[in-house]
Amino acid sequence: MARALSLARRGLYTTDPNPRVGCVLVNADRIVGEGWHQRAGEGHAEVLALAAAGSQARNATAYITLEPCCHHGRTPPCTQALLAAGIRRVVSAMQDPNPQVAGQGLAELRAAGVQTECGILEQEARQLNPGFIMRMTQRRPFVRCKQAMSLDGRTAMASGESQWITGEAARLDVQHWRARAAAVMTGVGTILADDPALTVRLAGESLRQPLRVILDPELATPPFARTLKLDGQVLIFTAVTAADRRAPLEATGAQLVTAPRQGLGLELRAVLSELARREINELHLECGAILAGAMLQAGLIDELLIYLAPILLGDDALGLFHLPELRRMSERIPLQIIDVRAIGRDWRFTARPVSGVVELEL
Repeated sequence: MARALSLARRGLYTTDPNPRVGCVLVNADRIVGEGWHQRAGEGHAEVLALAAAGSQARNATAYITLEPCCHHGRTPPCTQALLAAGIRRVVSAMQDPNPQVAGQGLAELRAAGVQTECGILEQEARQLNPGFIMRMTQRRPFVRCKQAMSLDGRTAMASGESQWITGEAARLDVQHWRARAAAVMTGVGTILADDPALTVRLAGESLRQPLRVILDPELATPPFARTLKLDGQVLIFTAVTAADRRAPLEATGAQLVTAPRQGLGLELRAVLSELARREINELHLECGAILAGAMLQAGLIDELLIYLAPILLGDDALGLFHLPELRRMSERIPLQIIDVRAIGRDWRFTARPVSGVVELEL
């Protein structure tokens, strides 16, 4: 199963909206076939492993990181392929959270006489697909928020200048997190202040570009913004419905989606629901303190990537999250630190809000 998980990780940047899945076939204590899902619409891990094994798949054991599918999607059901190949035993790391499967795949195999087991290295398998699990169970993407700050907890100078707080190694690390996400989201304030491209820039790697999402209640994004000049994969959520105000941005190729207002901003849960409808599994959030604070207060941040730079920016510099004043220690927001590591001259803290994604036991 550990080998199957290793194979599944090869699809980290490419499988969306499908989960990352690996499969290893073993016959007479020997690996006879391996496969991993690469792209939606292409063969699933089981089908590729069966093709590699050929006739040696008969009476073999299949180790699969996710319960085999039993429904027709972009490809035929894997349960039928396993049965047709004569697989004797199926060991699954975890049950598929997709309601169209959710235990039915293993049940179909058992009904056909195949031995089944489930729960081997389950936590490792769940960690591989937090976005797919979240979308299937909560109907929203898994939200990972990236922030960079100084040692005194500041993210930008009072003027808004923020390039660069972290070093080159940390900025390259961020590119890999962007690459594994299906979408990168920011607020219009960041567009106006920094004019970011929001793209993946990894030399020598052929990767799909994530969807770029801008939250812009009043439609203040300029048509000449850098991210609009690229490939048209831009989604702008706004409360503005006037066609004449939307037309200049739509002319750039961006797609505009009307979202309900909430206070001075947009209803964030409605935004995430729409992204889930568009099959976004993991959402990478890079934004300013206002949007980050609103997402945190709404309980919509599942994981934090905080890059800590060995610099000081002073009292007037901007903070990490815009939050209401917390007067008592009982009002503090607890985090669970799950990883700390050096990235070049900086440190990267990975944390999760205690009341958030922990419920999914990722």
